[in-house]
Amino acid sequence: MAKLNFLGSAFSELLRYFLILGIAFGCCAFAQTYYTPEEVRVSGLPTLMARTHDLSNVLLTSLDTIIHDREICCGKDSALEDSLERSDPTSLKDIATRLQGRHLLSDGRPIIITADYVEPSAISSQMLRSTLQAKQALLMQWNNHFYVCYGVTFRRDYDSNTNTELDTILKLLLIDTRYSDSRREVVFDRAIDDSSKIQGMLRVTATQQ
Repeated sequence: MAKLNFLGSAFSELLRYFLILGIAFGCCAFAQTYYTPEEVRVSGLPTLMARTHDLSNVLLTSLDTIIHDREICCGKDSALEDSLERSDPTSLKDIATRLQGRHLLSDGRPIIITADYVEPSAISSQMLRSTLQAKQALLMQWNNHFYVCYGVTFRRDYDSNTNTELDTILKLLLIDTRYSDSRREVVFDRAIDDSSKIQGMLRVTATQQ
């Protein structure tokens, strides 16, 4: 009888051990919760195509798509024509510097251009969401090409261990204004594309003075 009591006690202790271990692993396994991916995009952008594949032409057409006000950008006699002609089309920083500030429309009315260059390290889901939710597309330089960024797909993660939420960028939805066919719609997929080749983004807004 004593032997049976001993075995029963040992079995109970072993069962208790596995229950505790199971709870511990369960907590670790479910510490992080993944929500369904969400998407934010700007709709109604004009369908414009660059006259040539020259970087300067692609820049003008991309900004024209983003601002879509021909008095401001970016054709002949537009407010930004001269500034963009003087800019270095390979440098978003220089483009931002040239655009920033006061400009005049063809009829003499002044406008203020706000041009924010966003470093690659500063590109975040929060920045993209807030900009796109304001119905404002961005200019993106990726692998030495310009694209119009009009959407983002992201996933919100919740870590129950720290009670914090973190948004993870999954995809960037882009327009390549060099093309009018299926090559026009481009997706930057964070899972397979090289993030180190993103050279930055540019947010441009225009307000009348």
